[in-house]
Amino acid sequence: MPEASRDRIDSASDAELLAAAQVSLNQHGEVLRGLGRMFADSGHELYLVGGSVRDALLGRLGSDLDFTTDARPEQMQEFLRGWADAVWDTGIAFGTLGVAKGQDRLELTTFRADTYDQVSRHPEVRFGDNLADDLVRRDFTVNAMAVRITPEGPAEFLDPLGGLAALRAGALDTPAEPEVSFGDDPLRMLRAARFVSQLGFTVAPRVRRALEEMAPQLGRISVERVAAELDKLLLGTDPVAGVDLMVASGLGDVVLPEVGAMRMAIDEHHQHKDVYQHSLTVLRQAIDLEDGEPDLVLRWAALLHDIGKPATRKHEPDGGVSFHHHEVVGAKMTRKRLRALKYSKQMVDDVSQLVYLHLRFHGYGDGRWTDSAVRRYVTDAGPLLNRLHKLVRADCTTRNKRRAARLQANYDDLEHRIAELAAKEDLARVRPDLDGNEIMRILGIPAGPQVGQAWNHLKELRLDRGPLEHDEAVEELVKWWNEKGEPRV
Repeated sequence: MPEASRDRIDSASDAELLAAAQVSLNQHGEVLRGLGRMFADSGHELYLVGGSVRDALLGRLGSDLDFTTDARPEQMQEFLRGWADAVWDTGIAFGTLGVAKGQDRLELTTFRADTYDQVSRHPEVRFGDNLADDLVRRDFTVNAMAVRITPEGPAEFLDPLGGLAALRAGALDTPAEPEVSFGDDPLRMLRAARFVSQLGFTVAPRVRRALEEMAPQLGRISVERVAAELDKLLLGTDPVAGVDLMVASGLGDVVLPEVGAMRMAIDEHHQHKDVYQHSLTVLRQAIDLEDGEPDLVLRWAALLHDIGKPATRKHEPDGGVSFHHHEVVGAKMTRKRLRALKYSKQMVDDVSQLVYLHLRFHGYGDGRWTDSAVRRYVTDAGPLLNRLHKLVRADCTTRNKRRAARLQANYDDLEHRIAELAAKEDLARVRPDLDGNEIMRILGIPAGPQVGQAWNHLKELRLDRGPLEHDEAVEELVKWWNEKGEPRV
């Protein structure tokens, strides 16, 4: 790693961080030297900055690299086009160019010294002329470090705001007063929760106070930007910590109020303080069941699966609490919230369907489901079946070891039943034994609603009884038609 420009360097801990950064940056040495040469030849400064420096110090630098420079966008365009594999100028109004070079994706931004009116969502873009002003306007000190890039590669580590000490301590603090930083861009408050999830950091006391006082200002931010941060938070290594900070600070009341509302509902099994804590446990257990890569759909479903409980809570005469049909109400609430956040139709459908189905298994009992019930379970889940398996298993949070073992054994049995049926018939695509053309030919009817009704009737038979022989399917179709009193043509 290049020589550090600060004197306050802990010789042991910081040396280890700087060594990790050196290893990370060496993997991009050719690109860094090429960039450094071009900018130097053009008479401009260039610095690796922000999350790229932070991640290099943590030994987790990827292929996305962020830079800042005194060069203006139009100047960069002139000398980058002949060197880069591709250049994108979609962010040029904000002083940013995107560049592809080999496997690396680079973002180069002119020094910024933006001003905000503390009301609107967008800053008045103003270019700066020095690195210090650019760093002090960044969100957190751990993202306000820089590495000067020269023709020889990384040359100097710059930390004017104490980012390395904050990184060593695992603390999130703002370069300026947090009220100023969050007033400039309220999304930074949600980003704090995201970094808690991604990096395992904690927020400084003054940052926590500012989050609590300024949470309502998050309403100034577009839902698209909010949704992007929520996804990054949920995909972090410890989303439970990020969600908990979001809810406890009041940010959740603005962007995801249904989650915090679960703190008001007592879980019917009394194994947690409230449904909110139960849901965080389910989220944690669902993550443990993932197959390698983080599963955003599963994580959203785990977090939201019980949001219908506060609205369905009922105190029973015996002193207990019930939440009848909370899965139905919760699915509707999930759909409404995700639509408000402008998620894709597929995402909305998938998460809400998992919420709707998460209790279905509890009617299984001790293996008393018929084959028809198993078929319907698989058909209703469709391509979400594997996720549903994980969600149902994660939803078992009882501290009663016998009950937990029984629930897991029952689900093992259900999965075995599914596998047995799948070996005999195509459970992935349960369809009627006669198609639309055959239905029209047999009944002598044209295409129209009656064909759909007949198709649905045959599908119900298929779910109830499994595959039928062709003649048997024809017989059942004609019988149904005659019972309807419809004349055959």
